[in-house]
This record gives sequence, C-alpha cells and structure tokens, in this order.
Amino acid sequence: MVQLHGFHGMIEVSDFGSKDSTAPVRRRTGIDPISAVKMPERLTEAVDAWAEAHRLTRSDAICKLIELGLKIAPPVLPPEHPIASEAIRIEEIAIHEIETLLDPALPADERERRIRRLTEGPPEFSHERIDLPKDSPKHRT
Repeated sequence: MVQLHGFHGMIEVSDFGSKDSTAPVRRRTGIDPISAVKMPERLTEAVDAWAEAHRLTRSDAICKLIELGLKIAPPVLPPEHPIASEAIRIEEIAIHEIETLLDPALPADERERRIRRLTEGPPEFSHERIDLPKDSPKHRT
C-alpha cells in the first residue's frame, strides 16, 4: 500500500507498479476519459430529474443530453471548408466596398465601428443571428 497525503488527510492506494515505485498507478475505469462538468445547482437538479425519468445515471444523462443538443445545433464549419471560406471572402469584399463609401476624414475607430455595425448588424438583433455564438444571459447588456 502507498499512503498519499492531501489537503484532507491521508488515503491508502494499492501499488500495482514496481515495489520501489512511489507514484500511484491509475486504474482504468472504462474506455472513455473522465470529464468534470461545473453546473449550477438548478441545472444539476434538472439533469438528475431527466436522468431518473429515463433510468440513466447522471453521467449517462449528461452524455445523452449533449448528444441530443449537438444533433440540433448548427454545424461549425472549419475555415478551410468551402462554405466558410466563401462567407469570409464575401465579408472581406463587403468591408472593402464599405471602406470606399466612408468619409476618409472619419477617425479610424469610428470607421471600424461603422463597418462592424454594417457587417454584423445592429446589436439589438445579434441574439437573432444563428451564425453568432450566444452569450449567457448574465453577460447581456
């Protein structure tokens, strides 16, 4: 047995390695790696209720809910994907055309603000856009 000292006392772990090894050996608990998830208490309660209704463990319920969410989420295309690269090219053309229409006497920050507003749209409609990431409700202004 190997004794490990931590913040909350001491635990004993079987030493499956060589006899002179002081490092604990990690046992495989399954084929999938373990991931920790930090969730608000209300969300944890909702996941637990869903898991109970579907006779699943919390871990399996979280996996299933994520899979379901990913099935309905719009796909994220890599920049080298033809559709994504075409969208970037179209945006670059639009920015170039807008720059030619703007008054050259405008300060740089005002030019950038106007270009951003024309290419991204007014901020009051950003929550409607499906191509932009959604901010969590506590970050919206």
